Amino acid sequence: MKKLILSVAMAIAITSCTKNEEIPQESVEQQTELLTKDQINAKIQESIDTSGDFFWMDTDAHTIWSAISHNDNLLTIGYGNSDDDFQQNSRSKGIKDDLISLVRSIENNNDQKKDKEELYTDGNLNVIDIKVESKETIIALMQDSRVRYLEPATYSLQNENSRSGEGFGCGFSSRTLSSSDYRTVAPGARVPWNFDIHNIPAAWNLSTGRGITVAVIDSGLSPNQRWMNQYFNDGYSSGRSVQKYGTYVDSWWAWSNNYDGVNDKCGHGTSMASVATAPRNNDNLPVGVAYNANLVSYRSVQNVLIDDYHEKRGVAEALTAIGNRSDIKIVSMSIGSPFSSSRVRDAVRYAYNRGKLIFAAGGTSTGFTNWYGVIFPANMNETVAVTGIKEGRYTRCGNCHSGSKIDFTIEMERNSGNFVPVLSSNDGDANYVGGSSVATATTAGIAALVWARNPGWSRSQVLDKMKRAGEFYPNRNSSFGYGNIDALKAVQ
Repeated sequence: MKKLILSVAMAIAITSCTKNEEIPQESVEQQTELLTKDQINAKIQESIDTSGDFFWMDTDAHTIWSAISHNDNLLTIGYGNSDDDFQQNSRSKGIKDDLISLVRSIENNNDQKKDKEELYTDGNLNVIDIKVESKETIIALMQDSRVRYLEPATYSLQNENSRSGEGFGCGFSSRTLSSSDYRTVAPGARVPWNFDIHNIPAAWNLSTGRGITVAVIDSGLSPNQRWMNQYFNDGYSSGRSVQKYGTYVDSWWAWSNNYDGVNDKCGHGTSMASVATAPRNNDNLPVGVAYNANLVSYRSVQNVLIDDYHEKRGVAEALTAIGNRSDIKIVSMSIGSPFSSSRVRDAVRYAYNRGKLIFAAGGTSTGFTNWYGVIFPANMNETVAVTGIKEGRYTRCGNCHSGSKIDFTIEMERNSGNFVPVLSSNDGDANYVGGSSVATATTAGIAALVWARNPGWSRSQVLDKMKRAGEFYPNRNSSFGYGNIDALKAVQ
């Protein structure tokens, strides 16, 4: 499936909605005419502009009903006895069964075969997806104190007349690297220009990430880049492993469970994994920050935007799987969404509650996201938000986002305009990549160095040491958090 994208025309339509499109001031129960997508998008935009995020439960039943009606009537229900009751337990099954019965009683849907086809139950979280056509069902659910949230499962800000190609962070190109953008270290690896700024090579004298496992949730890992596969233990990198999983379903049909495999079809995931963990090779290729750390790659999205139903499910499944593994300590997510997905939010909290240190990209603008600040899930308290800045100054790189939620910065853009040399998805090739994506993967790699140096530490101890290595510490900048990290100071 090629994910739908938002064109410039759509962006203009969203931002130009005015008061004359407001719905009549009548009760939710009395409203019968669907809100248009422009009207719904205007509500989303207004919330993001005023609060920095958008939650469907802050709207009303008519808005949610309109949103699901514009798509396939698929409703996501988060349930539990409280907002913190998001993971399955002995009590939650009864709540789930009650809510399913409530929906079916109102929807008059008693055909068991159809019920099974139109119901998805998460294996770890208190979340279900179910077909709903009646607004009365949504009203009843919103009045039930055991419903934590309702969300239109498949609604997103997108232009239905467009298809994605290599947009939203994707690309398979390679470039010849300028010799001014790297230096070579034994046994023949190229150190990107910004590594020295952050004292990463100096930190290697004390730690290389050995024994730490980093999980990268992204678009997967390309089988065509041997240095991230069979040559993962090339040069000075040894004794480590790379594992690949796929949690993304490539289908227009919401009920499909046909996972699309582990291979990167975007190029972004391969580059991010290489930034964090590429081998210290002897083949004149860029080295990763934690070149002796283990890697676990999850193909959970098609590209960097988490806006498709199967992407939300894919990211949530990856996070819960990571949460259930004791060996994974660090999660790098160079992906995000302009506003929250409560399913993904639950999954972030699930992994966080199991001690994972989760890094998330603060945001890099595209035609889709150019009016947003720090995006989701980087704006969550459970994640560490990272953005990129320009060489030698605290100015956002390119279209990088900034704001009070940012925790760390990494220099990404040279004064010459070049970004950071990284491995591409083409075998033995490199490319220049920048933005908050690379900044996030770089920071995850530094965290692996710190944790490998102090294997008995907790997440909070590792994060505290990284904060103390920030340029602004003990202060916090309103747009750039603790600023640039000194990796050597962090591992000392």
